[in-house]
Amino acid sequence: MDAVLDGLRVAEVSAFVAAPLCGMTLAQMGADVIQISPVSGRMDEDRWPQTKTGKSLYWAGLNKGKRSIRVDLSRPEGRELCAALMAGRPGDGGGVVLTNLPLKGPMASEALRERRPDLILMRLLGNPDGTPAIDYTVNSAGGLPFITGDGETPYNHAVPVWDVVAGLYLVNGLLAAERRRLRTGKGQTITLSLADAMLATLGNLGFLAEAELNATPRPPAGNQIYGAFGRDFPLKDGRRVMVAAITDKQFDVLCRATGTSEQMAALKRETGAEIGRYHARDAISEVLRPWFAERTLKEVEAAFAGSGVIWGPFQTFQQLLKEDPRCSLQNPLFARLDQPGIGKHLAPHGPIAFGAMPRQELAPAPALGEHSEAILADVLGLSSGEIGKLFDAGLVAGVEED
Repeated sequence: MDAVLDGLRVAEVSAFVAAPLCGMTLAQMGADVIQISPVSGRMDEDRWPQTKTGKSLYWAGLNKGKRSIRVDLSRPEGRELCAALMAGRPGDGGGVVLTNLPLKGPMASEALRERRPDLILMRLLGNPDGTPAIDYTVNSAGGLPFITGDGETPYNHAVPVWDVVAGLYLVNGLLAAERRRLRTGKGQTITLSLADAMLATLGNLGFLAEAELNATPRPPAGNQIYGAFGRDFPLKDGRRVMVAAITDKQFDVLCRATGTSEQMAALKRETGAEIGRYHARDAISEVLRPWFAERTLKEVEAAFAGSGVIWGPFQTFQQLLKEDPRCSLQNPLFARLDQPGIGKHLAPHGPIAFGAMPRQELAPAPALGEHSEAILADVLGLSSGEIGKLFDAGLVAGVEED
């Protein structure tokens, strides 16, 4: 089945979240992503969350659709073989490398470029100066933990959001460089740091300008939406919902659906027309609170159905799977994936739907070394005898027996 990135091959030497996410995103759009791992194993292959038997769900989630080869990178011959896989052969759609790990010797950028001048090397760093960082140390320095939660203790969020942002920036950078190579025949080295992904985002959203130009620091907002009306409300059955109204129309819709239009009009006269909904948020919430307190989640859902109100329930992961049709096979995003060693479970395709072609069949994450022989034959054109010698010498390995 044709896919939007058919013909593109990427050699991935990576660990953790951002670079593997980039590789998986490319693979789910049809690129042949070859994951090169040490014979001795990977530093992230057992990372949590895990199944009860110790299989990494993290690994399975971030590596869907890739091919895997294990190479002894501790030996010069292994590093030379890895460099050959990275470079590929002219005109074969390869010569694209994705990494967040140090590449030395024949795998260094200068050596790879001597082997293939049009090589594209996409590098992820921690900090712009090359010093190490991970999402949680970058986030702690970015100011957001002080406006998250109650404002007394800074909280790092649970989602490694800068890894995700950086991973998607990597996709953009790599595809932009590949487009330039198609036009000019020239490769290049591209770098992105995790810290710069965070700083660019804070700047683009106005957080940095606000801190520089305004004397008053932004306060912690809890579940409220800064600068607009939005907050959570407890319900009769113990559940809780989030409600938002950014525009005048959205606020009017919310008032009509809850039967509070007259009360809101009186509140506006009382507080003054010039006061914004954010500043009047506590008074507005007091008007709305009884309506929510008298209803269950199902009753709120029924009352808001078709109304245009922007709202959503607070859900645990289990409630999300059980109750939300968006997180089910009703959504074409999902399929049942049979991941070896883990079993069948709900898993997502790539979230972008291309109108000109259907989504590809969802492919599981590979076992380490699962495609070693095929990769050596496909990419380097080695014969079965040559491949056998590499295995016999321990330079390459297949799937490790349990």
